[in-house]
Amino acid sequence: MVAIPNQLVWEVVKNNNCFLKKVNGRSKRSGTMRFSVEKGNLRSLSSFKHSGIASSQAVGISSTDKNTAVLETKVASKSDSRIAVTETPINKSFEKVVSTVEKTIADNYYRPDLKNDALAKFSKIYQANRYAKGVKKVVPVKKGRN
Repeated sequence: MVAIPNQLVWEVVKNNNCFLKKVNGRSKRSGTMRFSVEKGNLRSLSSFKHSGIASSQAVGISSTDKNTAVLETKVASKSDSRIAVTETPINKSFEKVVSTVEKTIADNYYRPDLKNDALAKFSKIYQANRYAKGVKKVVPVKKGRN
C-alpha cells in the first residue's frame, strides 16, 4: 500500500463522510455548523486539526460500559502501512490521570496542541462517570414557589 499524506485525506473527506453532522445556524450570519462524531475527535468539530480520520496521530478519550475512561492513540507501524489504536485505561485518581494524559500527549511530543482539549474532555467524562456510579448525587432542580 502507498502512504497517503494527511492533508490529501482531509481534502477528500472534509465535505462528505459518514461522520459529518451539519447543523443550521439560527441566523444567516452564523451559517451552518459542522460537527463530526468520529473516533479520535476530541472536540467533535469537523476540522483538520481535530480529525481522527485524516490525522496519522489522533487522540481520543471515551467512556466504557463499566463507567471508566479510556485514552486512545493511533500508532502507525513502521514496516507496514497498517494503523492500530492503542487503548490505555485511565481509571485512577484525577491527578494521576491528568499527569498520564500530559505525559502521553504533550511531554512525549505526540500531539501537544491537543493537550487542553484532552484534559477538558477527560474532566467531563470523569464527572459523568461519577454521577453514573452514584459517587456524586445529581442536584435536584428547584421548582419555584408553590
